[in-house]
Amino acid sequence: MIRDIFKRNKDKKEATIPSKAAKDMPEGLMTKCPSCKQITLTKDLTAALKVCPKCDHHFKMTAHERIDSLLDEGSFTSMDDHLVSENPLGFPGYTEKIRKDSEKTGLNEAVLTGSGKLLGQDVVVAVMDSHFRMGSMGSVVGEKITRAIEAATNQKLPFVIFTASGGARMQEGVLSLMQMAKTSVALKRHSNEGLLFISVLTHPTTGGVSASFASVGDINIAEPKALIGFAGRRVIEQTVREKLPEDFQTAEFLLAHGQLDAVVHRAKMQETLAAILRLHTKEAVHHG
Repeated sequence: MIRDIFKRNKDKKEATIPSKAAKDMPEGLMTKCPSCKQITLTKDLTAALKVCPKCDHHFKMTAHERIDSLLDEGSFTSMDDHLVSENPLGFPGYTEKIRKDSEKTGLNEAVLTGSGKLLGQDVVVAVMDSHFRMGSMGSVVGEKITRAIEAATNQKLPFVIFTASGGARMQEGVLSLMQMAKTSVALKRHSNEGLLFISVLTHPTTGGVSASFASVGDINIAEPKALIGFAGRRVIEQTVREKLPEDFQTAEFLLAHGQLDAVVHRAKMQETLAAILRLHTKEAVHHG
């Protein structure tokens, strides 16, 4: 019996030793799903818009990946790529962290803004990228989004934003919080012109971003199972002294409680947005 135990342990140990083939496998060739643990070829996952083929888990996308999946090829023109964050509070290491994230993502800040065509329809877009300082909102993020909204207003175009953020950026203090009001005012002016604003909330959208421009769309959409909320679950539970539902702060929970208009699978996002845009163009209204 003891021999059997040692044999089983030996077999188990040998099974965990990676083979030479596994060692020689190029890094990044395969991607493991954090939800179902399915391992998929990275190129196949990318072709599937970074949605797990087994459990439908929506991986995070970079801003450039999102643009490529959404807008017509070659139609996107970015704006305000020259804006760079300062360090107004003299926060230690902040400037260096910004520089490293810029090199890693190819972005000047945590949001990519510009104009393009969505299945032939002109639109101004802003796409937040959680790979850059967790998509946190500093003064440049707020400024870029505001300028994009103003461009949409001046050109009489709809504005679409994809949010992904941990909230306001603490290294910029009140200058970060000011962006909540600035972006919201720009959206009000856009609305006063009778123009459409679609907000698409992706995982995660939290803090000051969820409490401002992310939640005030004419139409609010989310991706499946996206985390959406202001304060964290633990903080809320400690405050209200109640256990919250397991699906609390998910896109599906918000949809059931009237805070979203739809939860849309990434594979259907482009056609869904295109349909909404068509319904709100003057040509469609006149035709009707």
